[in-house]
Amino acid sequence: MKKNLLTISLLLASLLAAGNVSANEEVFTWNCSESKQFKTSGTTEKVRLIWDSKTYDLDRQVSLPGSLRYKNTNSGHDLVVLGNKAMLFNIKAGIRLADFCQTAEMKAGKLPHLFAGAEPFVQN
Repeated sequence: MKKNLLTISLLLASLLAAGNVSANEEVFTWNCSESKQFKTSGTTEKVRLIWDSKTYDLDRQVSLPGSLRYKNTNSGHDLVVLGNKAMLFNIKAGIRLADFCQTAEMKAGKLPHLFAGAEPFVQN
């Protein structure tokens, strides 16, 4: 009986944790220099960032042509995505958290998934 309750509790906990990402949202893993890594999901307008075991919602910002930029002003997280790499900053702390980050698709020469359906070369 106790084993069944434990199993059910663990299952519910994992389902609740996964609830942050809806079933139709794909999660992308970004591998960076210095063995750093983060994950993203969401749309071209709002990105959910998982960094250092914490989740942050980032909103798209106006950026330079050829790039996408997402920020969470409360936490200070700032994700800049170019055609061949991404960089993650904490603008509150004034530091670069991760550099030269790419998804598996980017390593294969494709554009970042965030560019799909977006016009990254035109400011919003």
